[in-house]
Amino acid sequence: MVRPLHPTALVTGANRGIGRAIAAGLKARGCQVTLSARDAALGRAAAADLGVAFARLDLADPDTLFDTIAQTGGFDILVNNAGVLNDISLLDRHSDFTGAMEVMVHAPLDLIRMNVPHWRDTGWGRIVNLSSGWGSFAEGLEGPGAYGIAKAALNALTRALPRDLPPGVKINAVCPGWVATRMGGASAPLTPEEGADTALWLALLPEDGPTGGFFRRRQPIAW
Repeated sequence: MVRPLHPTALVTGANRGIGRAIAAGLKARGCQVTLSARDAALGRAAAADLGVAFARLDLADPDTLFDTIAQTGGFDILVNNAGVLNDISLLDRHSDFTGAMEVMVHAPLDLIRMNVPHWRDTGWGRIVNLSSGWGSFAEGLEGPGAYGIAKAALNALTRALPRDLPPGVKINAVCPGWVATRMGGASAPLTPEEGADTALWLALLPEDGPTGGFFRRRQPIAW
């Protein structure tokens, strides 16, 4: 199926940082973008600034996911960008394991499932999962708390889901690199726009583009 002239796109956690840069980049490329955030005030302000739609999504609350998909009918492009990063030992009774898995694994999978009827109808879709080198076994599965483990699980979903997705739908994961965001810190060498480049490329892949891969700077990297 040919890509829609103006694909609809949902970007989660997009009121700042890489997500906001992806939302802006998709709009600049002719997409009809919906920016989502947990904080409604911050999300609406960012959406108004970019000139895109807004949807409040709390990835720890499945009802908000269902409401957004039900109201819109689904999206052509899904960018699972939202993430959480905490420096708490996995052995601590206050570990962030459950929350990290909810935000970075369960909610992305729920959004994919909810979008499947739309993709079956249109025959075209793109899923971009924002991952990290910290979620790569080849790079040591690093990072604080449950972050790397959740990203590794997101990578596993990316690798496995092509066998179940409708024809015409591609899914890929991206490591944006070390980006100067609130999560990455001010000393990071890349701007959010630079970090968003590969995600934007994957969101608009042609029909002969890859699926089930993991990319950094538009090049495949090891799981």
